[in-house]
Amino acid sequence: MTYQSFNIGTKLRIVPLGCSPSQDRINLVMHRGAFGSGEHQTTSSCLEVMENMAELDAARILDLGSGTGILAIAALKLGAKDAVCVDIEAQAVETARVNCALNALEGRVTHMTGTLDEVNESDFDVILANIYGDILIDIAESLSSKLRRGGMLLLSGILWEYNFDVRQAYERQGCQVMKNRMLDEFSTVLLKKL
Repeated sequence: MTYQSFNIGTKLRIVPLGCSPSQDRINLVMHRGAFGSGEHQTTSSCLEVMENMAELDAARILDLGSGTGILAIAALKLGAKDAVCVDIEAQAVETARVNCALNALEGRVTHMTGTLDEVNESDFDVILANIYGDILIDIAESLSSKLRRGGMLLLSGILWEYNFDVRQAYERQGCQVMKNRMLDEFSTVLLKKL
């Protein structure tokens, strides 16, 4: 399962294992595995938002539903300090571990197989969650409680029909919508915890 290198946004380039990195972009070396390598519109939308987030600088990241680890890897390469990657699929966690190693980030990422309930840490600076909208609604209270005041929450994987309800669920938790991107079928929402 090989793929071609491709650019996302103005700063990032997704590079398959064994291909030459770009000299003028931030390279994310990704072994595709079963969880994609960034082509999906919800992933690329998150990456496009992230490359302009000053809040990533020296940030502690939680990546919920981390899949290949691509969002956490991008966050770290864009200036974040460390990350916790959580996924319910053991195979995804292993793929994320491999991808972090390919990007020389092993010592800065903690990998967990499980759910949000098993994350004991809180006061994250930035939380990334590219998962289904109905799940984001169900976990709005517990997810926003893991974010420090002033922290940023980047949510994606939200079908259009869930967009309003997701925004409302997080606004009820004291978050303010900073950006709401409508894609072909999905949407990406950036919020700040007030």
